[in-house]
Amino acid sequence: MSLDILHLCVTLAKGLTVATVMYVVGNVIYNLFLHPLRNFPGPLLYRASRIPYCVGVIGGTLAFEMLDLHNKYGPVVRVAPDELAFSDSSAWKEIMGHKTGGQEMGKWTPFSRVMDNMSSDIVNADREEHSRLRRQLSHGFSDKSMRQQEPMITQYIDLLIQRLRENCEGDKALNVAAWYNYTTFDIIGDLAFGEPFGCLEGSDYHPWVKMIFEAARMGTVVQSLGHYPLLKKTLLNMVPVSLMSGYHEMMKYTREKLLARMELGEERPDLIEGLLKKSEEWDMNLGKLVANANILVIAGSETTATLLSGVTYFLLKHPEVLSKLTHEVRSAFTTEGEINISAVSQLTYMSACLEETLRLYPPVAIGIPRVVPQGGGTISGHFVPENTLVAIHQWAMYHNEAHFTDPFGFHPERFLGDERFSNDDRDALQPFHVGPRNCLGKNLAYTEMRLILARVIFNFDMRLADESQGWLKQKVYNLWDKGPLYVHLHPR
Repeated sequence: MSLDILHLCVTLAKGLTVATVMYVVGNVIYNLFLHPLRNFPGPLLYRASRIPYCVGVIGGTLAFEMLDLHNKYGPVVRVAPDELAFSDSSAWKEIMGHKTGGQEMGKWTPFSRVMDNMSSDIVNADREEHSRLRRQLSHGFSDKSMRQQEPMITQYIDLLIQRLRENCEGDKALNVAAWYNYTTFDIIGDLAFGEPFGCLEGSDYHPWVKMIFEAARMGTVVQSLGHYPLLKKTLLNMVPVSLMSGYHEMMKYTREKLLARMELGEERPDLIEGLLKKSEEWDMNLGKLVANANILVIAGSETTATLLSGVTYFLLKHPEVLSKLTHEVRSAFTTEGEINISAVSQLTYMSACLEETLRLYPPVAIGIPRVVPQGGGTISGHFVPENTLVAIHQWAMYHNEAHFTDPFGFHPERFLGDERFSNDDRDALQPFHVGPRNCLGKNLAYTEMRLILARVIFNFDMRLADESQGWLKQKVYNLWDKGPLYVHLHPR
């Protein structure tokens, strides 16, 4: 290489470096002093760049950092150059609800999209498509359908109790978090595809289920890269095939399960029937059916298992609460056969325990942003410019002293009229969200939580194992990074 060419290369490299530095500095100056959100409070680094936010997402600490930010800066915090976090109960309806004229606040941003050409699903579909999908799916989640599906749900809970009895001999501690996952995944497998995943039968996670947990951390990286499209495209092309193969295998397996369900050729009161009936009319291709089935399985199983793990932990850490709940369950039922959907819905103390767990350990701990539509909007008394990302981070909201007395304490009595908690802002607690995109599976979640918890308490005395005393020290990679929850079970 001649000296002239070498000199040119050096000059170009210097010029590129200077241009990059100038761009970064200019962008920071704009974000701090010229951006439409410049007057909203927040830490300097968060206002200047999205990098601190992404570090929190990838590191699994964002949910907890949000509480510190709200405590320091108030109910509205600028957590990234173009994003605001709200901690005010009125923000739920203003962000998630309808605007004047029946329109949504703004489009739903994808929680995590591995590839830009992925088929849309009920979570990230536009308003019109979402409304169609929800109408067809809602029947499968109705109270009527839950009662029709009760015999099927019960058979898996029967198998759970049988497996727990078989494996708890002596003083052996069992990982009940895993057993809850086995149960909820088998139930959702039957509800969505007409057959279980075989987790309870084999007493282990199905490979498809394992893929969900393995993909969770990768999802935080993809989610963060979504804010840097060029960087995302470059880096995803560099991801080893071995890391992407898990995602592709998961989608392939979902496709195979869905095709098998379609070949049954019979009407079942399950979750996918409504979509199958309309698939031809709507020209819904197999990719969209697979995407929606995938969402149903993840949302309809992992979140419920997480809540069951959480309530078990809190009960065992608070013996006086467990004693009250045990008395309520065992005095309400003489035989196990009496425990059904209708009966468990009357257990008021159990309901309070579940609500308090939803507050302390919400399955969706971080915020899922919405985009403020054209023309802007008012949220919690603040005008927010168009294209701003806005979100409510649930864990931070529910641990805020502005909303709940003794927010870190486990007090089911706060939902039973105890005067100590009369100043609680109950409207702040919305674990299933509100508005047109609130959780479709709320009925299923409560049905499973109540039936499973009642059956476990009816059958076993429980004690938390020493190695799980600090179980709650977890991080959040979109999903809670739950470790094993070891519990000593003693059959009655």
